[in-house]
Amino acid sequence: MWRWFAVLAFCFGLYQWWSDRAVEHGPGVLVKEEPEQSRLYSSDPILHDGYKIQPLAEFSLEARVLGREDYSMGREADLSPVDLALGWGVMSDSSVLEHIDINQRGRFYYWRVQKFPVPRRQIETQSANMHMIPASDYVEDRLDDVVEGDIIQLRGKLVKVEAADGWRWQSSLTRNDTGGGACELIWVEDFQIKQL
Repeated sequence: MWRWFAVLAFCFGLYQWWSDRAVEHGPGVLVKEEPEQSRLYSSDPILHDGYKIQPLAEFSLEARVLGREDYSMGREADLSPVDLALGWGVMSDSSVLEHIDINQRGRFYYWRVQKFPVPRRQIETQSANMHMIPASDYVEDRLDDVVEGDIIQLRGKLVKVEAADGWRWQSSLTRNDTGGGACELIWVEDFQIKQL
């Protein structure tokens, strides 16, 4: 009996390792297009789990996943259980990324280099940490499947969130900012992992 348990435990561990492995790509820009953002002239707020979500702009992108961080504690995690660090342009190119150390923590995305493989401003404006608010169970399930290296496509809205007690959380509306408040907060209406 214990042998079957050991075999099952090994198989489960192997499955976890295999399903969480990073997707490898050769050199070259994989995503050429910048994220697309368009103005919303009027939009009704969305009531979601006791929060008022006010759409600010239409938003869509294709990007390479540079990292993912899951959250389960805190008010933000009630809305956004996962952050994706995403890259496009030079930040989707493996020959650039191999020179950049990337990590995430505390709802921020950090990068470090020994020597810049491209100008600093390209790193800052062609990558971002984005907070995902799934608009449906389908989107939440797709987000669960994402691993580093995936090429993803999403469509939704950049939003501002408010609670009755005055708490607020608002998206950046530009890809040119850095630091606190520079992350995108996205009400994700459609999400796909692109098959290459």
